Amino acid sequence: MNNFTYHNPTKLIFGKGQLDALPKEVEKYGKKVLIVYGGGSIKRNGIYDTVLSKLKEINAEVFELPGVEPNPRISTVRKGVEICKKEGVEFLLAIGGGSTIDCTKAVAVGAKTDVDMWDVVTKKEQATGALPFGTVLTLAATGSEMNRGSVITNWETNEKHGWGSPYSSPKFSILDPENTFSVPKDQTIYGIVDMMSHVLEHYFHQETNTPIQDRFCESLLITVMETAPKLLDDLQNYEYRETIMLSGTLALNDMLSMGFRGDWATHNLEHAVSAVHDIPHGGGLAILFPNWMKHVLNEENAPRFKQLAVRVFDVDPKGKSDYDAALEGIENLRKFWTVIGAPSRLADYDIDESTVEEMAEKTVVANPEFGNFKKLTKEDSAEIFRASL
Repeated sequence: MNNFTYHNPTKLIFGKGQLDALPKEVEKYGKKVLIVYGGGSIKRNGIYDTVLSKLKEINAEVFELPGVEPNPRISTVRKGVEICKKEGVEFLLAIGGGSTIDCTKAVAVGAKTDVDMWDVVTKKEQATGALPFGTVLTLAATGSEMNRGSVITNWETNEKHGWGSPYSSPKFSILDPENTFSVPKDQTIYGIVDMMSHVLEHYFHQETNTPIQDRFCESLLITVMETAPKLLDDLQNYEYRETIMLSGTLALNDMLSMGFRGDWATHNLEHAVSAVHDIPHGGGLAILFPNWMKHVLNEENAPRFKQLAVRVFDVDPKGKSDYDAALEGIENLRKFWTVIGAPSRLADYDIDESTVEEMAEKTVVANPEFGNFKKLTKEDSAEIFRASL
């Protein structure tokens, strides 16, 4: 493995009733608070009222940025930045899932710069600071509650980019599994796929001597796969929600990738698809990841795929080549996602050949090649998209 320094500045507050910690945590940073949330589910399930009552305990002055999209848009970020600058906001609180948190990160950074936030997202400009912010997580999926990464969409230009900065980690994140009880089945499925995809992105790397990291990844995948079917049959089971919630955080808080850099090509592919078609991120990953695996699999890297197939996807290697065992593992991943209800073809979202070239072009906007396990080009992107139709 490579040398590394690990530091995660986010305070994780996990468990039942942990919203009680909110007033004390917010008060450390200020009382002019912008709450950021999505389409209104937090009002239906009561979390909104609970948060407001907690903020009243410290006499907070509350401003609101509602309506954050599932693929959060730069136009919404700009609205939030304007509110922060106009009202002198001192602290931001994201109430929701990864999209809301990603938007909040961009608002927090944008509020401390004079440049347009899209230029920071596209790396034309550097972040210079951020307003402090925290999160109340209501959807287990992205891990954004304990990392510095964010993904923002520009719908006017049909672009979607991931970005991050030293300033974009939450000060704290409150994770109460009961706050995910109302997440519908389809969103729960997308979250499960998303966190599994994060683990798989870590798993495919080129460094040697990573047995600890490999086993971390494998055990997390196994745990999610054991828990997911039970949760989907019992959506308000606290223990299942608890396990999945912690799994989503651990999958992308940088703990699994100590000493190496994962691949991340499949996320780049999915960002291109949803930039054009605005589909659910987890749905896109479920479609694309097995096809990326098949596309990059070869005799040289087959042992890595085989290890995953044997340890996680119940493949018996006896009498099989590494390549054949690897293919069986990929098929078992596809079967698992299909069984729990995830989509398997782009056609499930009415996506056909007509936009393949446009999507492929968007995968190489930043660089002519992408991915770390195996470099891909625009032509590779088009092949994977066509295999996914």
